[in-house]
Order: sequence, then structure tokens, then C-alpha cells
Amino acid sequence: MPVSLVTASYLGATILFILSLGGLSNPETAKRGNWYGIVGMAIAVLATVFGYRALMAGDQPIVTGNGYAFIVGAMVVGGAVGLWAARTVKMTQMPELVAIMHSLVGFAACTIGFASYIDTSTVFPTHAEHVVHVLEIYIGVLIGAVTFTGSVIAFGKLSARIGGKPVLLPGRHWLNLAGLLIVIVCGYWFLSAESIAAGMLPLIVMTVISLAFGVHMVMAIGGADMPVVISMLNSYSGWAAAATGFMLSNDLLIVVGALVGSSGAILSYIMCRAMNRNFIAVIAGGFGAAEGAAAKKSGEPVGEVTPISAAETAELLRDSKSVIIVPGYGMAVAQAQHAVFEMTKALREMGVNVRFGIHPVAGRMPGHMNVLLAEAKVPYDIVLEMDELNDDFPSTDVAMVIGANDIVNPAAQEDPTSPIAGMPVLEVWKAKTSIVMKRSMASGYAGIDNPLFYKENNRMLFGDAKKMLEEVIAALKAK
Repeated sequence: MPVSLVTASYLGATILFILSLGGLSNPETAKRGNWYGIVGMAIAVLATVFGYRALMAGDQPIVTGNGYAFIVGAMVVGGAVGLWAARTVKMTQMPELVAIMHSLVGFAACTIGFASYIDTSTVFPTHAEHVVHVLEIYIGVLIGAVTFTGSVIAFGKLSARIGGKPVLLPGRHWLNLAGLLIVIVCGYWFLSAESIAAGMLPLIVMTVISLAFGVHMVMAIGGADMPVVISMLNSYSGWAAAATGFMLSNDLLIVVGALVGSSGAILSYIMCRAMNRNFIAVIAGGFGAAEGAAAKKSGEPVGEVTPISAAETAELLRDSKSVIIVPGYGMAVAQAQHAVFEMTKALREMGVNVRFGIHPVAGRMPGHMNVLLAEAKVPYDIVLEMDELNDDFPSTDVAMVIGANDIVNPAAQEDPTSPIAGMPVLEVWKAKTSIVMKRSMASGYAGIDNPLFYKENNRMLFGDAKKMLEEVIAALKAK
């Protein structure tokens, strides 16, 4: 495949990737967007494997000899692992899967960086071009190492293998500053090295520091900020891919990496705004205790909760004209999305106006709740963002919260001393009646108490969300 055809293939793949991102922005076009991405990636892989690159001696094949056998073998192994993950990983485990996938991108950037550095097959006409190349390697390994270990720690936190409580080392900011200075010094040393052997030591030192920084950075971030961490690591993985593209002189990898990196950065901004946080505050860490921690109370008792049964819940829902359901991570843990759909279907058949309110940071990753509801076949047109229906709560008969906590906490508006003060939340307490489904009175991922539980118009439906919803559905159909 000549260079001109490779270029045309890369251009076509780039267009398909852009169309894929556009399609993924809407649930109704997401499937089409996925297919655009699949076709674009197939074209990109084939063009790269069978393509040519321009060298000093003329066009040379990128893969030669037994290289095809290794590539096919790697693709078979990788495809098998991907197929296994797609079939076995539950929808509730998607945040963990996304985190570990990000780590693989970072690991790839590191290994490709070291391989590119020791590769002597490429000859650069000028010293300036050589310096630019090694700088690309240094930056690519730096970003890749941070992404790798940061994503591994994020995976541990999301899968509960590591506690969600932030680990804040004494003088952590000074440690970060010292690490940055060492990385800069090693960078100068690396660029000045006259041989590969001389440059290997500063490259290794920088890699070790970057790996340690990735661990330190994410360990210091509290559980409540995990949605931001996921989108942030998504951005890092994109920039790592772009840096890899520069190392390999692969224009398509540069473009795709830039698309992922910039979209991840924009998503991180959206997540931070939805939590009334800034990016620096998230990186500094310290917000969010371990999931399931006991609710923190201070001063006088905030009040008593009013429990409600499944039958009473069904009666309230049956007598309602308007219902808003607010799903959270508890729904994902209980795998209750299908029961939610069955209840929604039953209520709509009774003439009840049912809608869903989705907070931008509900769950453990952006769009987590939307994916679960789409899997359960909930109609897209009744799934609305927080800003689209927050003003409708005062005219709503029942607001039903299923496994959500921090995103419906009135302390964000009523308590200026609260850690989530100023954070936009779904104002479920303004409905005529709010019903909160929880297993217990444990706090949310932010580790703070929720005054919603004690409001006069609130009722608590305790128990496993799936089991309790099935009882509600049975009571609805009984009459």
C-alpha cells in the first residue's frame, strides 16, 4: 500500500472517528457512532500494517519479515480478551473497565517510548530533528507513566479493592514540587545525552517518578471526585496516544489522541462545574470519605426518618400524576435498572407522567446512569438532564430517589459550611413527596450526612433496590 493510499486511508479514518464522537453524544445515535468508530479503527489498523513510510532511502514497508505473524498473534490475543470482557463484565463494572483500559494506553505509551529510544533504524538529517524526537519520547513516557499508575489506582478505588478515603501525605505538595524539579533536571540531562546508554538513566529515573506521581495523585483524590478522575484519566490517555503518534510519526494517532485528550478535558471541566469544584481542587484531593461510611452528624440531632413500605410506595405512585425518578450508583449495585423500567412501564400505562432526572456526576463515571437505563430499554425521551427538569419538582407529586445520595443533598444549598456547598443538585425535596431507596442510613461517597432523609415530606424505603422495586411492581399490578 503506497504512502498516498495510506494518507487517504488515515484521512477517511479520521473523519469516521469524528463522526463516531458526534454519534456518541446522543443515545439515539450511539450505536451508529460505535459502528463509525469500528470501521475507522479497522481502516487505521490495515493502513498502518500494510502501509509504507518514507525514509531517507525511499518508501519502506512498516512491517517486514515475520512481523505480520507477531501482529496477527497480538490482535488475536487482544481481540479475545476484549470479546471476553465485553461478554462478562457487568454494566455496573463499566467504570472499573474504563479505568483499566486507560491504564493499558498509558502502559503502551511507556513501552513504545523506550522502544523508540533504543531504535536505531531511523536516521535524522539534522540534530534539531533528533532533539525533537527524543523530547517527544520523554513527554510521551512521562504522560504514559502517570496515566498507567493513576488508572490502576482508580480501578482499585472503583472496584473497592482500595478504600475511597483520600490518602494525604504530609507535605504532599512539596513532594510533588520536588518530583517536578527532578523531572525537569532529568529532561535536560536526557536531551543532552550523547548516546542511548547515557540517556537511559535519566529516562528511567523520570519514569519511576512519574509512576509514583500517578499513584500519589489518585490516592489523594477522594471518592466523591471519582467521576472527574475518570474523565481526567481519559484525557491523559488521549494525550499519551498523541505523544505516541509523534514518536512513531503517525499522523492518525496524533489526531485521534488529540480528539480523545481534548474531549476528556472538556468532560472534566463539565464534571467539575457540576460539582462546583475546580480542577486544581480535585487534583489537590481531600474530598470524599470511604463509601458506606456512617453518616456524620454534628451539633443537635437533625431529626428522625419516616420509613415507608413497598405497598405504601405503590399507593403513592398510583395516585400521582407526575413522578420523577432519580437513579444513582445504588441502582447500579443492585442491578435494578430492569425493575425500574418495569415500574416505569406500569405507571405510564396508568397514565402517570414518569421522567428521569440525571445528574452529570451520578454513578462512578460520566453517563453511567444513562448507559444503565438504555440497557433496560427506558425510552430516551423521558431521560432528562438535571437542568432540564429541576424547575419541575415543585409541581411533581412524587420524586423517587433510587440509590442516589450526594446529588440530592439539600445541604449543597442550605449549608454554606458543607463540603458540597454550592454544588448543583436535583431538588427532590421540593416535590410533594420524596421517597429515598437505600439499604441503610450510611452516607454517600462524599461521606457527609444528607438532611433530605429527615424532611417532613420525605419517606425512606429501606432494602435492596431490586427486591423492593419488585415488591412495588407487584403491589401496583395487584390493583
